[in-house]
Amino acid sequence: MVFNVERIREDFPILKRQVNGKPLVYLDNAATSQTPQQVIDVIVDYYSNYNANIHRGVHSLSQEATDAYEQARIKIQNHFNAQHPYEIIFTSGTTHGINLVANGFASLLVKGDEIIVSALEHHSNIVPWQMLCEKTGATLKVIPMNLEGELVLSEYDALLNENTKLVFVNHISNALGTINPIEQIINKAHSVGAAVLIDGAQACPHLKPDVQQLDVDFYVCSAHKICGPTGIGMLYGKEEWLKKLPPYQGGGEMIAEVSFEKTTYADLPHKFEAGTPNVCGGIAFGAAVDYMNKIGFENIAKYENGLLEYATIELLQIEGLKIYGTSTNKTSVISFNVNNIHPYDLGTLLDKMGIALRTGHHCAQPIMDFYKIPGTVRASFMFYNTKEEIDVFVAALKKSIMMLS
Repeated sequence: MVFNVERIREDFPILKRQVNGKPLVYLDNAATSQTPQQVIDVIVDYYSNYNANIHRGVHSLSQEATDAYEQARIKIQNHFNAQHPYEIIFTSGTTHGINLVANGFASLLVKGDEIIVSALEHHSNIVPWQMLCEKTGATLKVIPMNLEGELVLSEYDALLNENTKLVFVNHISNALGTINPIEQIINKAHSVGAAVLIDGAQACPHLKPDVQQLDVDFYVCSAHKICGPTGIGMLYGKEEWLKKLPPYQGGGEMIAEVSFEKTTYADLPHKFEAGTPNVCGGIAFGAAVDYMNKIGFENIAKYENGLLEYATIELLQIEGLKIYGTSTNKTSVISFNVNNIHPYDLGTLLDKMGIALRTGHHCAQPIMDFYKIPGTVRASFMFYNTKEEIDVFVAALKKSIMMLS
């Protein structure tokens, strides 16, 4: 597909609306991406034509819904290059996937075991492991970061030892845009026998992870970051690990046999998918993956890198503006502050001018504590944004700074 941003923007109905009387400039993509008409149509089609519970019914609607849902699983398997479709577990999102794994390891860890996370993590990849340590007596250790927003890998080397059982790192920092060297992190963890979970929530909109090439044990993401609906996500797990972990939830669908004396569990993936799933969400997730692949991740990366470079140059011309996260290996996220202006104040004024972006600590409070700041303004770009929108954003930011100075 030839990349044409104006043609692509036609796929997104929301980009035509106005906010506070101004054309919407949507720069909060790291929180949630927008949804193309092609995915919206799939959602409408499901509820209009074959809404039914799956895996259980002999009637036609149930069979149609089951086929579409399981076909979406195969699409996601192929997208991430998992070896088997049953290694793809549908979840409600990245946080659910992380908690599923953390809950499973509660029965495998003992006091004296060690867990490693990084200083760049979202709260969703910190809190579940703290809870796991409280349950098991394991110790949580942290890979530190430097001022550029990069992990200090020499310190990671020093943390690894025979007691390390698990390593958890995000692929890309949601707060800073840093792309972490996960290949090195995974290989080094495996050298001491540790398993690795990668939080791919911020990576999947911008690149196409190959879980077999990475040799990662677990990889998690959310559909709403990659042009899909909210409330659906994916946990990839190597078959050997998924078989070791106990179920996260009990209920229907995840059982083989139930009696009042004993219950046996279903095979993968159903062992981890208790209850009625988000059928429509799973099908739409598959449609979103199809949409992104049609555009092409090489095209997406090239275009978004151009947006990042252009926006960085324009923003740095503003006196008193400081960007946090200056790694040479980063994606299209810019976190910044201007002088002593509170980021919330800037965000509020920018909203009045039609600019949607994020302010605060971005669920990454340890990063803000490291920089000794309350939070940042974060502008995050997707392949449907334009340089013209960046110009509008920069002009609105300059006006906001004048009003608050």
